[in-house]
Amino acid sequence: MDTVMLDQIKKLSYEDKVQLMESVWESIHEDLAVEPISEELKLELRRRLDEHRLHPELSEPWEHVLAEIERQLA
Repeated sequence: MDTVMLDQIKKLSYEDKVQLMESVWESIHEDLAVEPISEELKLELRRRLDEHRLHPELSEPWEHVLAEIERQLA
């Protein structure tokens, strides 16, 4: 990612950052609708899900992950 673009993103308000993230996520979702997930990625996602199911205590709750993201963006 371009460092100038990242610097501009960091200057955005919290609300604008959230809106940007939602827009990016929608764009990724649209890309996936056009471009299927590779078998390699499917295998990796399955591996991660299996790992989580075997050791759920090693996972971070979503609330903690979100709080950390918000802390870093502040």
